[in-house]
Amino acid sequence: SDASVSTLTHRRVVQKACWIIFRIWIAHCGAAALLSVEVALFSLGSCRDQFKKRDFELPTVLLLHQLAQQEGAWTILPLLPHFSVMYSRNSSWIFFCEEETRIQIVQLLETLRRYDPSKEWFLGKALHDEESTIIHHYAFSENPTVFKYPDLAAGWALSIPLVNKLTKRLKSESLKSDFTIDLKHEIALYIWDGGDGLPLTPVPEFCTDRVGSSCATSFQSSLPLCGNPVKKEDIFVAVKTCKKFHGDRIPIVKQTWAGQAGHLEYYSDYADSSIPTVDLGIPNTDRGHCGKTFAILERFLNHSHDKIPWLVIVDDDTLISISRLRHLLSCYDAREPVFLGERYGYGLGTGGYSYVTGGGGMVFSREAIRRLLASKCRCYSNDAPDDMVLGMCFSGLGIPVTHSPLFHQARPVDYPKDYLSHQVPVSFHKHWNIDPVKVYFTWLAPAEEDRARQQSRRGLKEEL
Repeated sequence: SDASVSTLTHRRVVQKACWIIFRIWIAHCGAAALLSVEVALFSLGSCRDQFKKRDFELPTVLLLHQLAQQEGAWTILPLLPHFSVMYSRNSSWIFFCEEETRIQIVQLLETLRRYDPSKEWFLGKALHDEESTIIHHYAFSENPTVFKYPDLAAGWALSIPLVNKLTKRLKSESLKSDFTIDLKHEIALYIWDGGDGLPLTPVPEFCTDRVGSSCATSFQSSLPLCGNPVKKEDIFVAVKTCKKFHGDRIPIVKQTWAGQAGHLEYYSDYADSSIPTVDLGIPNTDRGHCGKTFAILERFLNHSHDKIPWLVIVDDDTLISISRLRHLLSCYDAREPVFLGERYGYGLGTGGYSYVTGGGGMVFSREAIRRLLASKCRCYSNDAPDDMVLGMCFSGLGIPVTHSPLFHQARPVDYPKDYLSHQVPVSFHKHWNIDPVKVYFTWLAPAEEDRARQQSRRGLKEEL
């Protein structure tokens, strides 16, 4: 039977992806695959016999974040020159996947053999926008469905000739975009190169839901399980708001997720005892809100809540599942400096930094806040972009952003249905042209299914 590997736990590492190198001697060519360290370690024991029977070499395992010290290694493109130099002579493919991707190794290799490795190939499970979306800068607005980009959870592959071509381009011209927002879409845009490059070739064997025996990959759709969920009393939730939104946004917070929180305060530019809100003495700004965010951090650390290990800062139009967040935080240690959320990047090709985008929620351990405020790194103005300033500060402190794709800066309609179908989301953001209460109860409300997923996951872990 085919050798099947999967990740089993959600480790406390910043970049959980790594990669495996192995050769297929039958075809006298090589293959390189990106897998997570949990995948690789599990495969070494369970798949050794399968490798021997098929004349495979035992995999070599490298962590992605160890391949380069630069901040933007997670965006993949900066690593392509390294792949080209180190592996173009004895490998044919680079295969990337997520930490929860399950891989049938032999089927994956058989799938790749259908494609001539001497040619340029960009392979993956195709996603497309159903309507133009802000997270893709409204690209292809006349017909968003025409542009295909890979679902990273299903895995995606680059042939070595394409890696070499992209490497030459990267050396001759710097990356043009200042921001990295949706990696999968931006990688596809870069490879497509305005029509002068390659489009994505859809591969039906790259799957997320394992619906048939032909799938070489599938995806484990569940919340991570690392122990008992964090107690709700160990999470303090700070909601940023202002007077003009007290009447329409705060009632939605209270109608949806506020009841899940053990500790919650609304921080505003106006003290309203009927809510109640806390006036931090920071004037409201139309954008940025850096002054307000740092006032929240200082209040949390220095004036109250001294025994609460976690702080979550959200907007008043953020929809969040506190119960799912509690499960996710079981995988992290609040005694360490943790800065968690949906990761974006700024200027990563030119020495920039990563940051947690604020709309989907920013999660801080107490230790991360302590180090931040001790550093004296502060806003350059009250209306500076708080999430970017925080990213810059933490980068300077050597505290990396911890990414979770379960946080979302936008609304569910801004993401492909196939992409969301294999997620258990923690948050969404914005009320534009949607019914936020309906969105919450459709996507985020606690349900029996969540508990069932955890039981299933626990049973798998115990069995192994």
